[in-house]
Amino acid sequence: MSSPAPLRETAGTVGRSLARALQRVTASPLGAYQSAVVRIGVSVTCLLFLLREWPHRHELYGPDGPWSWGMARRLISNNDAFTALMWSDSTIWFETVYVLTLVSAALLTVGWRTRATSVLFMAGVLSLQNRSIFMGDGGDNVIHLMALYLVLTRCARVWSLDARRQADEAARPTGDGRPARDVTGVVLWAVLGCVLVPASFLGGFGGTWWLPTLLWLLWLGNGAWWALGRYAPGHELRALFDVLANLAHNAALLVIMAEVCLIYATAGWYKIQGSRWQDGTAIYYPLKLDYFAPWPGLSGLVASSALAVMVLTYATVIVQVAFPFTLFNRRVKNVLLVLMIGEHAGIAVLLGLPFFSMAMIAADAVFLPTVFLLWLGRRVSLGRQRLFSRTAGRIRLPGQRRAGAGDDEEATRSADSTGHTLVG
Repeated sequence: MSSPAPLRETAGTVGRSLARALQRVTASPLGAYQSAVVRIGVSVTCLLFLLREWPHRHELYGPDGPWSWGMARRLISNNDAFTALMWSDSTIWFETVYVLTLVSAALLTVGWRTRATSVLFMAGVLSLQNRSIFMGDGGDNVIHLMALYLVLTRCARVWSLDARRQADEAARPTGDGRPARDVTGVVLWAVLGCVLVPASFLGGFGGTWWLPTLLWLLWLGNGAWWALGRYAPGHELRALFDVLANLAHNAALLVIMAEVCLIYATAGWYKIQGSRWQDGTAIYYPLKLDYFAPWPGLSGLVASSALAVMVLTYATVIVQVAFPFTLFNRRVKNVLLVLMIGEHAGIAVLLGLPFFSMAMIAADAVFLPTVFLLWLGRRVSLGRQRLFSRTAGRIRLPGQRRAGAGDDEEATRSADSTGHTLVG
């Protein structure tokens, strides 16, 4: 007995929708601009924080801190956390790890060899934060999580040196159809392998099993990816590797979105249970603490207005609780996203927590609309072109004066010669 026609049509429609969704998830990495903004925001936040704390690095994570190397070793033996700073208590080794974390954050910001630098960035962040776990705050936790997720994303598809290098290679194809030789990538892969092998066999990853497994998969997978792209670019395994990379990227991006929603949902619901948040006075108390008052006059001005305190208190709770439910409506989500970014900007100014705010804004960027990011990218590109054109105009040497030419004529010729540049 055959199924009714409407039922068959419905099943066919559902099947086609699932096929299109599967095709979209596996064919390309979604959210290329969003993942690039998250990459830039997280790495810049970590870079600026490490640079600001450079004079105090020994007290925060090094040998002069209250949390000594022996205490950290005993703690890590119990919680099985990873930190490369436990490989040696030498000051030289600490300086090496700190500088490598700085360099990896800078390279990840500009998107240079992101497959390798994202792993180095993750190892550096975990090493510093797990060395002194009581030195961090909520912003450090966000950077900790984002550093783990970025390893699985293809976050350098746009706005990176990797994207520029790939575009240049595509514009200059080789005669045999193979990609150009990548000596830098091979050397970097070999150096990381020389570090990974002894670290794995000498117990350098503590008691964790997932971290060495992840690193070995990434190292072997990237090696196989390069070999297939170099010697068998049209092989089916190469297409399979692309599909797996797209799936990992899209899954990691989904986890980042869920993580941000979870952060705001838990923060909002915990606030609702507090009596100070219920009566609308919670914002008043941190504004009156000297520790959180970089601008005492501004904090006092806000705290002196009962209406402003009440509005900010209730608005904070409403926005945080409601945000996960607004993802189904793009316009409402964008409005609340602007409010949340404004809230973090206010926290940075009023409470003196710039790095916490930068980390949260970087995580929020995963929800920014692509149209806005494209507009922002065009504006930044236009500003860069104008800046370079003005700089080129300032350093341009004047033309040689011809005999009999007057000052007015020379000025006219000079203006005409600098009116058009290669960048428009």
